[in-house]
Amino acid sequence: MATSKRKKKRRLFKFIVFLIIVWWYNNYTLKTNHVEITSGKIKNPVRIAIISDTHSTKHGISNNAILRRVRKANPDMVLILGDMYTCDSPADIMRIPVDLTSDIISAGYPVYFVTGEHDTDQSYIDAMVNTGAKPMNYATEITEINGNKIQLFGIDNVYYSPTFNLRNEFTVNPDCFSILMAHIPNYEKFADFDTDLTVCADTHGGMVQLPFVGVMIDSDSMQLFPEMYGETVYDKGFFDYPGGTMFITSGIGVSPLPVRFNNRPEIVIMDIKSEVN
Repeated sequence: MATSKRKKKRRLFKFIVFLIIVWWYNNYTLKTNHVEITSGKIKNPVRIAIISDTHSTKHGISNNAILRRVRKANPDMVLILGDMYTCDSPADIMRIPVDLTSDIISAGYPVYFVTGEHDTDQSYIDAMVNTGAKPMNYATEITEINGNKIQLFGIDNVYYSPTFNLRNEFTVNPDCFSILMAHIPNYEKFADFDTDLTVCADTHGGMVQLPFVGVMIDSDSMQLFPEMYGETVYDKGFFDYPGGTMFITSGIGVSPLPVRFNNRPEIVIMDIKSEVN
């Protein structure tokens, strides 16, 4: 009888260890998500790295782990999409994404950033600017990369009013490949703006993705298994609209709780290629 109890305890212990490993793998190991799109406005390939939602902590995924993947991908530019720390974080935590940005720029990669609903402290924004990163909160810039004209836009909205219209703020240059940077996705409003590419974050990829079912709960409607009922959930990946596409990264952090499943933290490497190739 004692031997049987010891065997049950060992099996239980192994099962608990297995669960801990699965939890750690899903929440604290970083993957590189390679994606690509094509455009008739692109002559030569452009590679961008997308980083978002680190919600930095002392014990989260390290800056070195992120930097190694950026270096390996060797992008033409890096886009940071906000929520790089959680609101009310102390100064040493707010410094973590600043140090990451500084390291990326020191490695030779230009960085553009927008803020989310958390990383809005002016001291953080000033520190990011001091690294050489370019703030894109309601800003636009045209740059040339590999012989291509790229027009960047950025916004910092955490709320979209019924009358929100990006055309009142910006003018899209039809001769450029245009990219809108926004932390929080808003498919309908962004589709109306007609940029070639919109890159967003915020959703954490729905946190829990179940095989054959998809996202477990829609954070907006709070409906369980919404994709089973035919709903489109703007959680992560590509969502096409007339004339362009929106891409949502699931980001790196685990805020508010480390409950990711089948949805590991990611840095996105996006290749934009000519339609001819």
